[in-house]
Amino acid sequence: MSRKRRTLTPEERALWDSVARKADPIRKGRSSVPQPAPVAKAPVPVKPQAPVQVPVPLPRFRIGSNVDHSRDHDLMASLAEDMARTPVRMHRNDEAKLKRGKRRPEARLDLHGMTLSQAQPALVRFILEAHRSGLRLVLVITGKGKERDMPGPIPQRLGALRHQVPNWLRSAPLGGLVVDVMPAHLRHGGEGALYVTLRRRG
Repeated sequence: MSRKRRTLTPEERALWDSVARKADPIRKGRSSVPQPAPVAKAPVPVKPQAPVQVPVPLPRFRIGSNVDHSRDHDLMASLAEDMARTPVRMHRNDEAKLKRGKRRPEARLDLHGMTLSQAQPALVRFILEAHRSGLRLVLVITGKGKERDMPGPIPQRLGALRHQVPNWLRSAPLGGLVVDVMPAHLRHGGEGALYVTLRRRG
């Protein structure tokens, strides 16, 4: 059974029209809820700018241009420089004759081509035998040293024997038998050989 639709009475219609006239219409897209007022943002402090520094151009240069590389391979002073700091104990006349190549060595030992481990015992035997035999001047050939075909990043001594033999001659058991060590004259080998003056037998 369908329900009959009720219509407004004249009194109800008049009341509805009165309320509708007093009400504010709702506008589409706007909310009736009041919105909070926007909060003002605090101003961002401005930092003072540092003065702009203009870079000063460097003078033109090449790395290592002021370094003397002439002796990078030689880690020790030369024998001549070492001898200049060591006082000579032989007589001046004998020293002058040696420097001019006027004295002839009484025996010679050639260490050229030997390793350090081979050369040291050979040198000790030679000097002990020469002193036992009463010799006063002997020649020890060390060689000048050979440039390495493939040098490494670490400097290497050029002529290990040339540097090490004078140290052996000044150390035990030979130091007490040796008076002086000097570079040989050119006619006897120059920088690749040494004059060794021995003490007299006691």
